[in-house]
Amino acid sequence: MHYPVQAKPGKPLSRLQPELGMKKRVLQLQKRSEGANKAARKKTGIGCLSAAGRDRATIRKLRSDLAAALKRIEELQAVADTDFLLGIPNRRGFDHELQRAVAYIKRYRASGALILLDVDRLKPINDAFGHAAGDQVLKAIAETLSRQVRASDVVGRLGGDEFALLLWNLSETDARAKAVTLEADIDQLTFVFGGQKVTAGASAGVAVLNVQSEAARAMEEADSAMYVRKAQRRHETKSAVA
Repeated sequence: MHYPVQAKPGKPLSRLQPELGMKKRVLQLQKRSEGANKAARKKTGIGCLSAAGRDRATIRKLRSDLAAALKRIEELQAVADTDFLLGIPNRRGFDHELQRAVAYIKRYRASGALILLDVDRLKPINDAFGHAAGDQVLKAIAETLSRQVRASDVVGRLGGDEFALLLWNLSETDARAKAVTLEADIDQLTFVFGGQKVTAGASAGVAVLNVQSEAARAMEEADSAMYVRKAQRRHETKSAVA
């Protein structure tokens, strides 16, 4: 007897083909998705790096601009503190130096001296020979004073015919002797204007700087001493003529 043989249960091939095609399509989509994600991640990373690079470039430019601005401010500050004719500190610049010196002397118990010096005959020279002649006298005096001080000292022009010197580590005796020397050096300067031999001269006043000193008070003391000295020199000149 022949028994019928039942085939193994399953789906016909014709019915399996659509499912196989669907699986293939899904795998393709998955690959495309992974590729797209990888490209996106790569692109995003480049974008971040590019943005970071732009930020660093911007910071470098800002730093460069800031450095240039600070340098310009320093240059303008130096111009504001410098006498345009003589190239030494003007009143503003010298006041700053004196304030710093007084603060240093107070803190470290150092010493110094302030000398104010007034040119005796600058106005008559200006009136008789013009301001160019007066400027020549001022330049010669500034050069003379600068040669007579140390690198740590300061020579300034307070304005007009008045100069100031800040000298470090001098006793009162030494400071007064220095003032006399400066007067003598300036007295020896001679000029020829319009065929005439001209001298200027100067009178100096001294104030000692110590731990009790104040900048404004020291200026007043030196100024008073200078006018006393100017009166003395005027009297000496009259006595010599008589």
